[in-house]
Amino acid sequence: MSDELAFLDATAQADLVRRGKASATELVDAAISRIERVNGELNAVIMPLFDKARALAASRELPDGPFRGVPFLVKDIFCHTAGDPYHGGMKLLRRLGWTEKADTHLGQKFRAAGLVFVGRTNVPELGSLPTTEPDAYGPTRNPWDTARSSGGSSGGAAAAVAAGLVPAAHANDGGGSIRIPASECGLVGLKPTRGRTSLGPDAGESWAGAVAEHVVTRSVRDTAALLDAVAGPMPGDPYFAPPPARPFAAEVGRDPGRLRIGVLARVPGDAFGLHPDCAAAARDTARLLESLGHVVEESHPAALDDPEVGQRFTLVVAAWLARDLDYWSERTGQRIGPDDVEPMNWAVAQQGRACSGHQYIRAVEWLQAYTRRVAAWWAEGFDLLLTPTLAEPPPPLGEFSARPGDPLRGFRRALPFVTFTSPFNITGQPAISLPLHWNADGLPIGVQLAAAYGREDVLFRVAAQLEEARPWANRRPKVHA
Repeated sequence: MSDELAFLDATAQADLVRRGKASATELVDAAISRIERVNGELNAVIMPLFDKARALAASRELPDGPFRGVPFLVKDIFCHTAGDPYHGGMKLLRRLGWTEKADTHLGQKFRAAGLVFVGRTNVPELGSLPTTEPDAYGPTRNPWDTARSSGGSSGGAAAAVAAGLVPAAHANDGGGSIRIPASECGLVGLKPTRGRTSLGPDAGESWAGAVAEHVVTRSVRDTAALLDAVAGPMPGDPYFAPPPARPFAAEVGRDPGRLRIGVLARVPGDAFGLHPDCAAAARDTARLLESLGHVVEESHPAALDDPEVGQRFTLVVAAWLARDLDYWSERTGQRIGPDDVEPMNWAVAQQGRACSGHQYIRAVEWLQAYTRRVAAWWAEGFDLLLTPTLAEPPPPLGEFSARPGDPLRGFRRALPFVTFTSPFNITGQPAISLPLHWNADGLPIGVQLAAAYGREDVLFRVAAQLEEARPWANRRPKVHA
């Protein structure tokens, strides 16, 4: 049954259980078999939880949620799960064998939905790079070309889903970490609106509100239905997104109407060149949207061209990375030094330590003003902005490695991979990457659609329309179950 299930989406697998055509145990056993057979080529799943998964699948304690019995992977950062390892890509935590005692709120909601955790996935150390190549666990390889990156920081999750190991996996996004690997692995990746999903109980926000939690999937309907399962505020959350008018899953297949869509098919500010494959993906999608009856025009928020945004956001990220190291020093009782983390993260954290409270608040104020300038474009009558997800195709592994005397090389190399995605972490707007284009080398090239704050409904309607017009469900990477 394993091969028959490999490329059924989570909705279809849950339906098999609901109709008695398959049991939770069968789904979980099949996923474990696929992981054991394929993961050696990818290094996507770094912490198998097979015994616990089998026990839960066979138990009457398995919640009767909408995804009851569906195998699922949890990314090894932010969302920790009770009694399971949690290393965040850090050598120190792996060496200590660190585990967490409780679920986060998101972990609780995933469980309540009936999902069965079969393992945890690889991440870059502290989630700070758009590739997944931590010293602690080694690189995750892209199933479309194993010499290339699967993206980051949700690269392990994306590689696993793209290869058919599981139908969906947890992911999160502070500068593009859902959308980047979704683009590089040929998946659907939605960064929800700020506050749509809870970071609690351990955190109220991260990276000054830039971080959002969700999943990577192979279908628009899975992304929508899983958001229904996990969205909504929890007690003590500092803010939350406006509730939707109807379930997100109900937007899939709903007529979006005739929308006004702007296109940005160049790098903001012309800071560097856009790869022709990525430009072609955006242009081709613009033509497809026009053929579906939408009004498409060359337009985008002028604020996106402001060159100062990178400097301000980098300061915020550096300050949070410095705090991350202090946080883990406090929790582990071990003072973290330069030998305990990768050179880039140590160097960035040192920049963060040099940042004063006054400087940090000033940077946050600037980013909030930037948010208002960006959002004004939607208020002027636009419904969506179309861009490439990335400025270049999936890069070879090793592109982000530090060099002697240049620990920040990877941080600089990241720019083409966050230039289109990070603005919407800053503004808090929802944005989705869709697998609508493949280049001549057979590599997926994602396109991004961004909506106004709180308007995932518009994204789901149009994403489903595009999925129907140009389906991707039958595409298979070179390495797959």
